[in-house]
Amino acid sequence: MSVWFFIFVLSCSIIFYNYFGYALLIYLINYIEGKYKKEKSYIEYYPTVSFIVAAYNEEDCIEKKILNSLEQNYPVDKIEFLFITDGSNDATMEVIQRYQSVKLLHLAERKGKSAALNRVVQEARHDILIFSDANTLLNRDATRNITRHYSNRKVGGVAGEKKVISAEASPDDVGQGEGLYWKYESLLKKLDSQFYSVVGAAGELFSLRRELYEAVPETVILDDFIISMRVAEKGFRIVYEPWAFAMELPSFSMEDEQKRKIRISAGGFQAIGMLGSLFRVWKQPRLSFLYISHRVLRWTLSPVCLVTAFLSNLILVGISGGWRYQILFAGQLIFYLMALAASYLPMINKKFRWFKLAYYFVFMNVSVMLGFFRFLKGKQPAAWEKAKRNQPNLHSD
Repeated sequence: MSVWFFIFVLSCSIIFYNYFGYALLIYLINYIEGKYKKEKSYIEYYPTVSFIVAAYNEEDCIEKKILNSLEQNYPVDKIEFLFITDGSNDATMEVIQRYQSVKLLHLAERKGKSAALNRVVQEARHDILIFSDANTLLNRDATRNITRHYSNRKVGGVAGEKKVISAEASPDDVGQGEGLYWKYESLLKKLDSQFYSVVGAAGELFSLRRELYEAVPETVILDDFIISMRVAEKGFRIVYEPWAFAMELPSFSMEDEQKRKIRISAGGFQAIGMLGSLFRVWKQPRLSFLYISHRVLRWTLSPVCLVTAFLSNLILVGISGGWRYQILFAGQLIFYLMALAASYLPMINKKFRWFKLAYYFVFMNVSVMLGFFRFLKGKQPAAWEKAKRNQPNLHSD
């Protein structure tokens, strides 16, 4: 029984630490260190900017993206707009060509986003690179709020915030679950940034110094994650800027969202193999601590621990019959039944937040496991099939 008790306790501890414990720990450290520091005030700083958008068959949203980009509150003589559409075969290029302020880069061959980014960076003329996805809209001051951080030479990159905008009913009400997840992720990024550095920027909106950009192999799945972590590996901080935000619509359905999550998971396992230096904790202890706690555990041990916690708890109930084990097992069972009910009964998912949270949590971890098997099979291409998204109007006011 002691072996099963050890497995149960270890599994629960890893899950708790990964999702809550490490955040509480760095919050306390930030709080203690912050007692002796004044709140930093940023100066206005306007370096030259290359604003980059990689688009693949985005004719439905590309004009909104162009107009939104051109509305950025930034000196026009210090910003250039580069849109790259390699592989696109719809009307995306024709729409971009209507705007003289935007430079279009296009090749007929589709090699994936990593190859497109490597190519467009070679064409960029300015000091700061800002990357933004074609299906997102930014607040008008996003560029200005990003660039002010570069007055500090220790800052190598800036991660913006992703906001998932509620859309009128997708079949599975995926938007609310995805939105809650990103609110949680934004909190973690804020804590990570205060402690030392964001560990991986989201492609919807991130930035870095051009001199620090390192070309990534065309086979890389999570180009945004690898590009930003390469900057952090060099000893520079990636700071979080919540007032530079990208608004994105949720996936159209849970099937489309699952495609995205499985791809991210497969890319996560690929990234672990590429970022081996971050396991040398003695080189950059704070960065390695955040990377392992926030990313590696979530992609590796945490999903497995959900299974071992359930099975070991069930075995402990069978062996000892102790009331404590019975209560803990009943709690797990209720949690998974809530997720199951939310999956098959849409009305419950809409009305009861805890059911929705249980469902999305289980959904994410199942997607991680499926992503792991896809990674092992080597069947996740870098050039991926876009997830379908809802299409109501977005406003950047």
